[in-house]
Amino acid sequence: MAEQNGEIIAGKNPVLEALRSGRDMNKVWIAEGVKKSGVNELLDLARERGVIVQFVPKKKVDQLSSANHQGIVASVAAYKYAELEDLFAAAAHKQEDPFFLILDELEDPHNLGSIMRTADAIGAHGIIIPKRRSVSLTAVVAKASTGAIEHVPVVRVNNLAQTIDELKERGIWIAGTDAKGSADYRKMDATLPLAIIIGSEGKGMGRLLKEKCDFLYHLPMVGHVTSLNASVAAALLMYEVYRKRQEAIE
Repeated sequence: MAEQNGEIIAGKNPVLEALRSGRDMNKVWIAEGVKKSGVNELLDLARERGVIVQFVPKKKVDQLSSANHQGIVASVAAYKYAELEDLFAAAAHKQEDPFFLILDELEDPHNLGSIMRTADAIGAHGIIIPKRRSVSLTAVVAKASTGAIEHVPVVRVNNLAQTIDELKERGIWIAGTDAKGSADYRKMDATLPLAIIIGSEGKGMGRLLKEKCDFLYHLPMVGHVTSLNASVAAALLMYEVYRKRQEAIE
């Protein structure tokens, strides 16, 4: 549900991060009974940004969002997608080799939110998703990301295969995961300009994208299940990149 032509985001941390990032915000609603001492920073930021804050009955907040809102919701401008150039600019600004995530038809908003959370934690420069058959930036994703959505640029493209070709032309190496005939992910050369493809929840990585990979890695598994949740696999791969890049610096 939206109000004032805005997207509704719910929860203390997502609203705080939206305020901190300077995102255009229409209004904040706080349920009566929420302790003001717990939202002082939020109130101060809203005052600085000139954002209206209204204390309302909890029923009103429930009507605005069915998510676990903690008594706080806000109406913000719709999420804006970045351009591919923005991801390269983010890497250049940090004076780092690019590190991107490519999500191949990921459909679960909670997985996307979780991946964004880890991407922000390890300093990835951005995420690339397809326009079709993929989750988009929504309030559910924002909630699951606990505010990381405000800091991790997301590019939405018409054709992932063509985008991968463009990335390769610009010096980016492409890695993917494959259970058969691939190297242990711990042998990854993560110091290269790199983009890692994360496959969809059900089908994994598509054949065409797999063929475009420069490297294929697997996550060793000794248990009975044959695959990991997409966001868990992504987190392991991202932290391996982070670990090896930190070691290279030291």
